[in-house]
Amino acid sequence: MTEEDFPKQRIWHRYIAADGTWRLKNGTAAMQRPPGEDLAVLRRGLGRPAGTVLEMFPFYTCPVDDFAACRGEVSAEQEAEHIALALYGLHQQSQDRPMHRDGVGLGRAMLELRRHDRTSDEAVDSRFQQAFSATSMSALQLRLRGLVTQLKDIKQPLDYNRLASDLHDWNRPEARSRVRRRWGLDYYGWTQSAATARSGR
Repeated sequence: MTEEDFPKQRIWHRYIAADGTWRLKNGTAAMQRPPGEDLAVLRRGLGRPAGTVLEMFPFYTCPVDDFAACRGEVSAEQEAEHIALALYGLHQQSQDRPMHRDGVGLGRAMLELRRHDRTSDEAVDSRFQQAFSATSMSALQLRLRGLVTQLKDIKQPLDYNRLASDLHDWNRPEARSRVRRRWGLDYYGWTQSAATARSGR
């Protein structure tokens, strides 16, 4: 496959297969990985507003909000994707394994960090609580950067599509509550299958 095959596909899906492994180059056993220079471009977006890093524009996939663009602004969806891309660039840097994995939400990833022998429960609880209780996007972005750095240290993947969706929802108070509930349930190990088993269904 070539770049032209992925005109609107997020960078992690260009290189990571559905099973969480690297895609293979056509006709070979060689693995495709995101170029280091692409990841460096994404990292330039850390702490910077969406649309202010020119080199990142080829990596944006969500539709441009015409109304916002006419006012020199970006939509909540564009802002969320920008932050997710920048954090992925940080997470994937110098990693041999894919750091995006479908289905691994932030709460579950942080639970794996909490279980790791390189971290203390209290420290992870505190950092997660700081992100959980953030009330502004700028504060959340800063705290997520610290969490992603810790996940990177233990090679723990994260679902960046879900993170982008969560970030988008964070802008709306009623949706933010749903995101927090999902993060909390995942962090404390709740699963639908376990709940079904307990109910005897």
